[in-house]
Amino acid sequence: MTDPQHTIAAQLAALPSMRMTELWALWDQHFPRRPSHHNRNYVESRLAYRIQEQAYGALPTNVRKMLVEAGAKHSKIKTHVGRGTQTLLMPGTTLIREWEEREYRVTVTPEGLYALDGHLFKSLSAAARHITGTRWNGPKFFGLRDCKGSEQ
Repeated sequence: MTDPQHTIAAQLAALPSMRMTELWALWDQHFPRRPSHHNRNYVESRLAYRIQEQAYGALPTNVRKMLVEAGAKHSKIKTHVGRGTQTLLMPGTTLIREWEEREYRVTVTPEGLYALDGHLFKSLSAAARHITGTRWNGPKFFGLRDCKGSEQ
């Protein structure tokens, strides 16, 4: 009889060497739909988690909560508090904004920066300024805060 631990470990070890077409085929076996972005690291990590989740069961709710809290506590990304609301963007988060008939995707890096078209920005406001050429409140521009009817 095959050791189930070895089978799971072998499946996980094979993920990095698989072609994207193979990863997508595996994705289709485990998930009802594909994600909107096609980042290889994301696809591999989600598949690895799903394979383990199906074999060993999901993490208990209290453990998941503890991990989220620990991640927030030790994250290099600082929490921004403004007018009683709190915005915390985890690494890998992608914000999408259409501006002048073009779609822009800004991704939060593990270092707490914002990546856009090969450029790194220290703030969402800097990314918004790069896109528009004018000063914007970055969280408002990307829809994280209400604009209250104002354009800027």
